[in-house]
Amino acid sequence: MKNPVQFLTKNFGKYDTSSIGSYMNIGGYEALRKAVNMDPDEITDLLTAVKIKGRGGAEYPLGRKWSQARAVRGERKVVICNADEGETTTFKDRELINHDPFNLIEAMTIAAYVVGATDGYIYMRAEYACFRPLLLNAIRQAKNYGFLGTNILGRGFDFNIHLYSGAGAYVCGEGTALIRSIEGKAGRPRMKPPFIKVSGVFARPTCLNNVETLSLVPHLLMDTEGFYASCGKGDSIGTKLVSVAGNVNNPGVFEIPFGMTVRDIIYGLAGGIQHDRKIQLIQFGGASGKIADASILDTPYTYEDLRAAGVMVGSGGMLVIDERTSVLDFLRMNQEFFWEESCGQCTPCREGNLHIKIILDKLAAGTATREDIAIMIKIARVMSMSSLCGLGETAQNSLLSAIKVFPDIFDIGGARA
Repeated sequence: MKNPVQFLTKNFGKYDTSSIGSYMNIGGYEALRKAVNMDPDEITDLLTAVKIKGRGGAEYPLGRKWSQARAVRGERKVVICNADEGETTTFKDRELINHDPFNLIEAMTIAAYVVGATDGYIYMRAEYACFRPLLLNAIRQAKNYGFLGTNILGRGFDFNIHLYSGAGAYVCGEGTALIRSIEGKAGRPRMKPPFIKVSGVFARPTCLNNVETLSLVPHLLMDTEGFYASCGKGDSIGTKLVSVAGNVNNPGVFEIPFGMTVRDIIYGLAGGIQHDRKIQLIQFGGASGKIADASILDTPYTYEDLRAAGVMVGSGGMLVIDERTSVLDFLRMNQEFFWEESCGQCTPCREGNLHIKIILDKLAAGTATREDIAIMIKIARVMSMSSLCGLGETAQNSLLSAIKVFPDIFDIGGARA
């Protein structure tokens, strides 16, 4: 991995991931020792000061989430690590699990100390089964060394971690669907409220974070020189893992400082486009992300700049499509994915994805009418406003953004009604 900065990835390749002793030799568990001697509010204040947003896609401020979870009254609170990572073109969490598993276990323990949790769950996608032995070994060794279990570091603090594998459902990346899956139920979202911070897994107060989000915390606690805060641009402080896939010469995961341009990521880190072809489109944030054309290349990769350009950071994925693939074929492929992955529980998503798939197929066959296009746009907007969960709300991001960026494909001059 070639990284312009190494903060979150600084442990990669530096220790034996099967040995907690090796991890401790490079400073492992010093962050936990420091954390348990701090007031939890000091830790949440630190996270708030560097403006960390959730790295799973929702972008909810981490300091606020932990403060709210800490304030909830209730016994036997739970911390969950969302390692489902089902968003296509997003594979950054896999790298953190594979190259720095003990850091993740340490991070969850710090989270438990801050919010007052006694149990933790790692919910890992089925396709990451090869990493189960690695994490189970890390959990077992952490417990043997007194970093998990009862009276951790003599602070009267009890915490245990359980590893749970999903069954391959994309929708289980959504918090409530993930929780229902852990409970042994069908992985389908539920209505909110109650919010999971009040009533989550097994009706216990629950704090849920993404792998990358959690993994930042031990590094931040030991960042006495303020390196993280020195990186970034504007309100987008620090670094971010981005996973670049598609028609690039060097696909992979890269840690970048916020503010690096999209061009520098694609051409400087990912090696540019295969055979020097032209870019057709770039999708940001996975299958549920919005798309842009090559005019976005000189945009800084920050929350604010990407949002102003019509896309979002999301999960950190970037899919680069070259001129060989038509925009319409890309949208049909994306739509096939959401039609397949919809849990079918709510009508807007269940029926909307099917009918949009049908209309896109008609458009490809040359049989779609302007009325079809108008209906498709209306369905997409209804889905974004009335679906039960984030899958249905964001499933048509690529379509609605494509209509703005590539209007000629839809011949919509009069089909907006």
